Amino acid sequence: MSRWSPKPAPDEPDGMILFDGACVFCSRWVRFVIARDRARRFTFVPVQSVRGRDLARRFGIDADAPETNAVVLGRRIFFKSDAALTVLGALPSTRPLAVLKLAPRAARDLAYDLVARNRYRIFGRTEACMAPSAEDRARFVG
Repeated sequence: MSRWSPKPAPDEPDGMILFDGACVFCSRWVRFVIARDRARRFTFVPVQSVRGRDLARRFGIDADAPETNAVVLGRRIFFKSDAALTVLGALPSTRPLAVLKLAPRAARDLAYDLVARNRYRIFGRTEACMAPSAEDRARFVG
């Protein structure tokens, strides 16, 4: 089993997304999910928060240099391309994209890693986590 294979996460709330709050690309991903998550199924935890650091440590993510985002669905935690495609598959407007999970994980994660390694250089980095709107603030856990 790969380090980034899905793992049991029975004690974590369903729909929780762990993300790099200092990463502009990652913050855009969160905004993308919020805009399409009409059922408000997902909550968001920046890896830089106390809760995010704890979660990262428990699941083998370096909170100071995160290599992956993660999502908990169905009492399992998913990483890298599995995490992104699991979220896309749970949103009605992007559900068809879940078919990309049929591609081998190694190939998908290679593409994921290319973007992840270059995300700060290409998209930028902020010193503070994104500020959610008043309407969405309750969906952020810290």
